[in-house]
Amino acid sequence: MGGVNPYLKKPETKLPAKPYQVTFVQRGVTVTVDPAKLPYGHEGQPGSILDIALAHGVDLDHACGGVCACSTCHVIVRKGLASCNESSEDEEDQLDNAPGLTPQSRLGCQVVPDGTSDVEVEIPEWNRNLVREEH
Repeated sequence: MGGVNPYLKKPETKLPAKPYQVTFVQRGVTVTVDPAKLPYGHEGQPGSILDIALAHGVDLDHACGGVCACSTCHVIVRKGLASCNESSEDEEDQLDNAPGLTPQSRLGCQVVPDGTSDVEVEIPEWNRNLVREEH
């Protein structure tokens, strides 16, 4: 799915200049983000937590395809929030629909770390799709 929401202003982001790490706390997964490989895919803003998660096999629901039109990719940035872009009014409007908000809540499709510090992300339990098909 993925793409761009033509009705929203693109958030101001700064992509990292050097590698940094993102830890998805409950999954016990830490990945090193290589700035030369960004964006990894087409879901969310380039270099967003959603983009990073999906590229490294971390499932993060994103019903709208990462275009800031829902709140299913709600994450909590437990560490490194200061290295991320500011949330836009459009993002905050969507976050109002997510349960369990905290002051560190962001939409995974919109939050883009700049690489100046490592980041720890919590995916709220209500968001984790625990049903998996056997391979």
